[in-house]
Amino acid sequence: MFKKLNWPKALNYKLLRNLVKLLNSNLTKHLSFNFNEESLEEKNEINIMECNGIRACVQKGFVDFFNEVDADIFCIQESKLQEGQINLELEGYHQYWNYAEKKGYSGTAIFTKKEPLSVRYGLGIEEHDKEGRVITLEFEDFFMITVYTPNSQNELARLDYRMKWEDDFKCYLKALEESKPVIVCGDLNVAHKEIDLKNPKTNRKNAGFTDEEREKFTALLEDGFIDTFRYFYPDLKDIYSWWSYRFNARKNNAGWRIDYFIVSENLKDRLEDAKIHTEILGSDHCPVELILK
Repeated sequence: MFKKLNWPKALNYKLLRNLVKLLNSNLTKHLSFNFNEESLEEKNEINIMECNGIRACVQKGFVDFFNEVDADIFCIQESKLQEGQINLELEGYHQYWNYAEKKGYSGTAIFTKKEPLSVRYGLGIEEHDKEGRVITLEFEDFFMITVYTPNSQNELARLDYRMKWEDDFKCYLKALEESKPVIVCGDLNVAHKEIDLKNPKTNRKNAGFTDEEREKFTALLEDGFIDTFRYFYPDLKDIYSWWSYRFNARKNNAGWRIDYFIVSENLKDRLEDAKIHTEILGSDHCPVELILK
């Protein structure tokens, strides 16, 4: 049987202290998911945190935290590693890594107890597959995708590339959907609507809140996907998942909601709740969570 972690209800104070300590040790983007051995139709819980700089984390308690959480699937974004730079001995887990060609940049990973039916790295498009941004695991009932969406950068230097990425990523998701539902998690680097960031007026032309990026996200939702947090909380204000390290942004709650669970429309009846755990401090990102029935 797979041990289920219901974040944060099953999180005891000891684990919470360990988590905060770990986050303060430079863990900023770490994803974990849990589902039981039975099919998705029975009961499925998927919990996400996002993390950054895994080499530093390994030296400061990452493995202890990993073992205590005991997640069935554990994903990492922005690993910033090349192959061979780290050797994690995680007993009972299959490990899948996607590396960027550029050193110290981007990258993703997934550790899973249950071996997937198949694993895909990237989108299958050379232009996009040099930065290690996507891993797809196929399970019996769904595809699980972790993604680190390219940032449009200062002065929108990479906005044109970002637009191409958005189109190709949506095509990739729709192709997967032809065989089974899709769950997408990750840092999508966009605040969709004004409610999704503290200062919309002053950020209208900044990366992550341009009209172009927001329109691409709207197009994704209109093509059959659900923003799970807004599905449950369409009008909830002042809830964000990322804050700049500058200008006391976290203290002033001057944040952005850029971390998402996006699911196929035909999973709507299985949605139970979606949460953003703003109470977890110590990082520029905070955990987000999706619970499926």
